[in-house]
Amino acid sequence: MLRGFILSVHILLALMIIALVLLQRGKGAEAGAGFGSGASGTVFGARGTSTLFSKLTAVFAALFFATSLTLAYLGTRSSGEPSSVLERAAQAATSTPPPAPVAPAKN
Repeated sequence: MLRGFILSVHILLALMIIALVLLQRGKGAEAGAGFGSGASGTVFGARGTSTLFSKLTAVFAALFFATSLTLAYLGTRSSGEPSSVLERAAQAATSTPPPAPVAPAKN
C-alpha cells in the first residue's frame, strides 16, 4: 500500500520534471528575440518564468531524490512472509516437526 503510493508520487514527480524542463527556455533563447520572436517573455515577464520554473524544478528534483531513496529502502527491506512458492514450501517443511521414529517390532 505504502510502496504503491510512493511509486505513484515518484512517477508523477518524474513527469512534472520532464514538463518543467521542456517548458524552460534555453540559454540561447534571447538570441531568437532579435529575429522576430519578440513576445517570448511577455506572459510572466522577461525573467519571471525562468526563476519560477528553475525553483520548481529544483524542488521537484529534491522530492524525486527523496522518493527514490524511500523506494530503495522499502525494496531492500525483507518482509516476514515468503514471496515465492519455493520459499513457502521450504518454510512449511522446516516448520512441521519430523515424525517420531518408529520402534522396530520384536519377534
